[in-house]
Amino acid sequence: MNLRLIGIGAGVLILLSLPLAGAIAGPDFAGQADGKGGGLFSTLGLSDSSSPSSTSRTSPQPPAPSASPAGPPARQGPAEQPRTDSRCGPELSSPHGVEAQTCILEGEGQTWGRSYYRNTSGRALDAVLTVMGPAGRTVQIRCAVGAGDEPGLCETPKEDSAGAPDSYSAVAEFAVPDDEGQLLLRSGSNSPAPSDG
Repeated sequence: MNLRLIGIGAGVLILLSLPLAGAIAGPDFAGQADGKGGGLFSTLGLSDSSSPSSTSRTSPQPPAPSASPAGPPARQGPAEQPRTDSRCGPELSSPHGVEAQTCILEGEGQTWGRSYYRNTSGRALDAVLTVMGPAGRTVQIRCAVGAGDEPGLCETPKEDSAGAPDSYSAVAEFAVPDDEGQLLLRSGSNSPAPSDG
């Protein structure tokens, strides 16, 4: 039994070493300062995304520009995300199986509303999210809330801000989508926290 395991292990090692051996023997590194322009690194999918890719092995790629004497090269990282401020009410839940938290969000001169929810009621619901701003400005959107219990969100379109951040509020109402429209939960961005008692 040990010989069988040794034979299988040796076979696996040989199979794994063939692509590596071919990658080392095949590329032409002539004229390349660091080898990242082609060859082993690109064969294994490890090439630097900032270096030019090698499409032909007969003509060498120019070396990457070196850092200027004034300082190190600029680091490339993920793009900086714009800052978004939020003002949220408490997380609320109803005995009917609906949980929600509603927020006012602001960023880059725009304001919008968002309600995070989870529906464990076992039936599809309607959600209406309303954002109220200064000078009677109102934005409203209707969202379908599926019967599953996966978390979701309902969000209004972004509008240009027209006042102080605390002059905006949002309310989300979750109801049964029928003629009666039984309200199951109302969640606001400035709802009072539930009291114990």
